Amino acid sequence: MRHFPASQLIINADGSAFHLHLKPEFLADKIILVGDQDRVNMVASFFDEGSIECDVQSREFHTITGKFHGKRISCISTGIGTDNCDIVMNEIDALANIDFNTRLEKETPRHLEIVRIGTCGAMQEDIPLGTFLVSQKSIGFDGVLSFYHDRDSIADLGFEKALVDFIHYPSKAAVPYVVKADEELVNRIAKDDMTRGCTIASNGFYGPQGRVLRVDLAVPDINERITAFRYEGQRITNYEMEGSCIAGLALHMGHKAMTVCCVIAQRKAEAANTDYKPRIKELVHTVLERF
Repeated sequence: MRHFPASQLIINADGSAFHLHLKPEFLADKIILVGDQDRVNMVASFFDEGSIECDVQSREFHTITGKFHGKRISCISTGIGTDNCDIVMNEIDALANIDFNTRLEKETPRHLEIVRIGTCGAMQEDIPLGTFLVSQKSIGFDGVLSFYHDRDSIADLGFEKALVDFIHYPSKAAVPYVVKADEELVNRIAKDDMTRGCTIASNGFYGPQGRVLRVDLAVPDINERITAFRYEGQRITNYEMEGSCIAGLALHMGHKAMTVCCVIAQRKAEAANTDYKPRIKELVHTVLERF
């Protein structure tokens, strides 16, 4: 069995994971990831009365574990970006599959189910504000997965090449990767009343998502190209900032993962809704019921 020295797996003096400050016994098999640390409290407000096991916060990482209708669930905030999700995914996998006392990989792997709930911007004019949009495929503009061995084995290489060629992707940027969500988990959460699509996980909110303030873009018409792109009947439906790393690392680690977002910006219509919290609360409750 593999052994993980202190420089590779940093464990705090109290036996918790370095960034999350979460101990192994407090991690549920079902995990909801949210970006906003305050949203963890909102998710936990649906938990069964008296079921909260832990409430831990360190930096932007906030975890509450409890039960919803008897189902044990951990809600963890990641903060913004795939770099943070790299930390969260590796630490929850370590909590599940490494013995923190011996630093040895466990003989029997533990498989987690992970749903990211977030917000996004729609790229197609037929996707209105307020839509619940499930990412069947995530397109990583961030490059995180390319730092891991054999990323090509879990990626849709044909989709990647077609996209790079069509949108004139900046040559000096990290090569995009395309990974799929877990099909069973998608079908369970989305059912027949959520929109499904292909989502770009961007490594920034402004330039990387085609927004222009005081600095011009390397590819000025990149969003028009993204909207027009088609590959084997698939189109790009929306932008968000975390899903690709979650989906990609879950595939490598043997976990089920997916992302579902509420559309709060309509890029084609140049519209946005800042009063979206009631709709997010509805999405959270729906996910909890189906998880």
